[in-house]
Amino acid sequence: MIIDNTIKVTDLEKSLSDFWELAANKAILLDREYDTSQGSPVFTVNGKYTTRGWTEWTQGFQYGIPLLISEATGNKEMLKLGKQNTINNMAHHLSHFGVHDHGFNNLSTYGNLLRMANQV
Repeated sequence: MIIDNTIKVTDLEKSLSDFWELAANKAILLDREYDTSQGSPVFTVNGKYTTRGWTEWTQGFQYGIPLLISEATGNKEMLKLGKQNTINNMAHHLSHFGVHDHGFNNLSTYGNLLRMANQV
């Protein structure tokens, strides 16, 4: 691998801005269009998320990604979306022991919220 030491963080500013905007748009779209009564979105079929009821390991990412977007960009809508969905939908994961996906759900949501609160 050849490392280009001339690249600066500022060189990535436009690309990162585009990335975070796309991520926010996709998080909003998922929140608006995905039927959470079917379970957590796991993979896509014909361009739409679907679930596999045997696992809910992706729910933490579904609600944690808006928190990361908010932290990176200051987007208050993403903070509100991630926080509300964590509070409204993630409590059952707190005591869902015995599954190896425990960390994905709780660290991505409650963990992000705790870390962000401690940075203030």
